[in-house]
Amino acid sequence: MKLIILDRDGVINEDSDAFIKTPDEWIPLPGSLDAIARLTKAGYTIVVATNQSGLGRGYFDIMTLNAIHQKMQNAVKAAGGQIEAIFFCPHTASDNCDCRKPRQGMFSTISERFDTPLEDVPSVGDSLRDLQAAFLAGCTPILVLSGKGKKTLENGGLPPKTIIFDDLSAVADHLLEADQKNSASRDKNTETP
Repeated sequence: MKLIILDRDGVINEDSDAFIKTPDEWIPLPGSLDAIARLTKAGYTIVVATNQSGLGRGYFDIMTLNAIHQKMQNAVKAAGGQIEAIFFCPHTASDNCDCRKPRQGMFSTISERFDTPLEDVPSVGDSLRDLQAAFLAGCTPILVLSGKGKKTLENGGLPPKTIIFDDLSAVADHLLEADQKNSASRDKNTETP
């Protein structure tokens, strides 16, 4: 299984310090829907893992969050892509839960749900906590400079082996190019003289 884990705000859609509280506030970033479509067509299973403490803070309810995610799913589908599952943590930092990134609880749940190890699975985020959770889970942390990504890069302290790209579209380019090289290499190795 070719799995990829994406953060939501700042990776797929515009981020807001005031939280994304309604479907109208969910606005896709340029190129993100096409990137998901290209990854889907290339056989990737796309999963979203997102902290949504606005739920725990009472900024929106579960019905509103579901409506936001339905809008995202519809937009991705219209572009030709598919998000297989959305995992979210509704808790605030003071809840001290295991699922809130930078902890790896959501990633462990993803591994169990899809019955696959997360070693070297690409995990894309724009904040340090996204990258830390990915690293702890054994994923390959990928920082995008969209959303809070530039600030995250400036602040430093990135986990080892973090890869940096401008946005999700550049991540898709990189992964699809690597897949082509690997496929060509496999084909070359299986040719009979």
